[in-house]
Amino acid sequence: MNVLTFEIPGDVQAQQRPRVTRNGTFDPKESKDYKSFVRLVASQVAPETLITEDIKLTIDVYRKIPKAISNSKKKLQQALNGELRPTTKPDIDNLAKGIKDGLSKVIWRDDSQVTELVARKWYSDNPRAEVTIEWHQK
Repeated sequence: MNVLTFEIPGDVQAQQRPRVTRNGTFDPKESKDYKSFVRLVASQVAPETLITEDIKLTIDVYRKIPKAISNSKKKLQQALNGELRPTTKPDIDNLAKGIKDGLSKVIWRDDSQVTELVARKWYSDNPRAEVTIEWHQK
């Protein structure tokens, strides 16, 4: 089993809905910029050749701790221990989608290779995404 683990620093940008105009369909600027950032980070750890096997992808998204939680010592400690988890928007699938799209053609050929996906939201003082990619070499 091959394993590749890396961190994407900063706030994770949720994939927004594409904008449809008379001239076609466009990715919103924030989503496009975030995917470019993911590509840049991933290119620094990418294998020499694209992965062509099926992939298990694990994404742990660490969100900023809101003031309402950080103002309470008890809630803050629960958040840092992983006992209190983010249940607010954005949805975890939208957070994972932007990362998956950014990794396509940098780490693997196509998103369809992801046969198993684990995505989780946590709180942290250090917002980031931790990505783990597992695959069997043929």
